[in-house]
Amino acid sequence: MDYLLALPVFAFLLMLQTAVISRLQLLHGAADIILLVVAAWALQERVRSGWIWAVVAGVLVTAVTALPLFIPLAGYLLVTVLARILQRRVWKVPILTMFIVAFFGTMGYQFLSLVALKATGVPLGWLESVTNVIMPSALLNLLFALPVYALVSDLAHSVHASEVDE
Repeated sequence: MDYLLALPVFAFLLMLQTAVISRLQLLHGAADIILLVVAAWALQERVRSGWIWAVVAGVLVTAVTALPLFIPLAGYLLVTVLARILQRRVWKVPILTMFIVAFFGTMGYQFLSLVALKATGVPLGWLESVTNVIMPSALLNLLFALPVYALVSDLAHSVHASEVDE
């Protein structure tokens, strides 16, 4: 029943992201707490609802972003795919997997966003976007990856511990 938590968790995170986290910028990049929570949730061993959480996050972010409709949804689903693939490969060191997913997930999501914005006619330079937005965003996501992973791991353990007790 952990999929029932997705909507309130991501609604709260979306408010936190837009009101606080987006204001903590490095150059023009900002951390994406929602991406990190999607990745951390998908990396939990007992969690099977990672796909549902990615869809809920994508739909909610689509409602408040200027990106084309499918970009947040596709980006979070790609992060979930990456997390699931790496979870099977690097299963003994989950925090290392979180850092890998945070970095490459951020890069993929940001490049997907950049391509979509350029396709819609927004005049963005590739080099400026990479150096001023994408790389700083990846660095900030790496800084937030450990605390987000710890919080999501605790949430997953408490949710699944209560399911085992029932």
